[in-house]
Formats: sequence, C-alpha cells, structure tokens
Amino acid sequence: MPDTDAARRRLAAAQAALLGALVAGGPAPAGFDPARLEVQRRALVAKRAAVIAGIAPELPRILGERYRPAFAAYARGRPMTGGYRPDAMRFVTHLLESDSALTRQQRRRLRRWYRERSGRAPRGWGPAGLLSRLLRRTRPGA
Repeated sequence: MPDTDAARRRLAAAQAALLGALVAGGPAPAGFDPARLEVQRRALVAKRAAVIAGIAPELPRILGERYRPAFAAYARGRPMTGGYRPDAMRFVTHLLESDSALTRQQRRRLRRWYRERSGRAPRGWGPAGLLSRLLRRTRPGA
C-alpha cells in the first residue's frame, strides 16, 4: 500500500499542477508543451466567456467588441469558483473597479446590471422574471 499511496500523491500533485496551468495561470508542468497548454487555456476561457454571455447577454451588449478581451483579461489567473452567475458578478465588479476605458454610459449600465442582480432574488432571472417580461410584452399598449 505505501507504493500506491505515494503514486496517488504524485498523481494528485501532477493533476493540481496541470489544472493550475490551465485555469489559474500557473507554469506548465514538466512534460507538457507550454504552447499547447496556452491554446487549451484560451479555449477554456472562451468557453467560460460564452457561457457568461449566455446567462448574462446584457454584458456583451454593454461592452460590445470589448467583451471577449475584457473577460479574457479578467479570467487570467482567476479560476471560476461558485458557478457562472457569481463569476459574472465578479467580472462586473472587476470591470467597475479597474477598467478605466469604460465609457460613462457603460459604467452606468454595468452598475445598474449589478444592482439588479445583487439581491437575494436577482430580477429577471428564473421563471418569475421570464413570466414578468412575457406579461409586459403582451399587455395592450406595452
């Protein structure tokens, strides 16, 4: 059993190093091609950005062509924790705190977006928000 335990520890350390290189900006572990790891890391960030854009389509609309590069800059060295919605909230917080290139309108829209979603029951997400939006659209004069 001691040989098995040592092998498991080595495997766990190698897996942690690989995961760190892919999602946390860590160095390439021994035996891995850094260029190929970078390609894979970019693909994982692109997937993460696409999912965030799917659950929060307002963010790409607010940021326009800057959405992907801004998200990639945010994601480098910041592994996702807690799911995509908290990740979207942290992304917006990051933008508001550190992106000096935001226009006044973008900053205002991002603040409003954040405020609407930072309570216990985010407005507009889930069945109640969907029903509310559908009812507003079907009212006469709406």
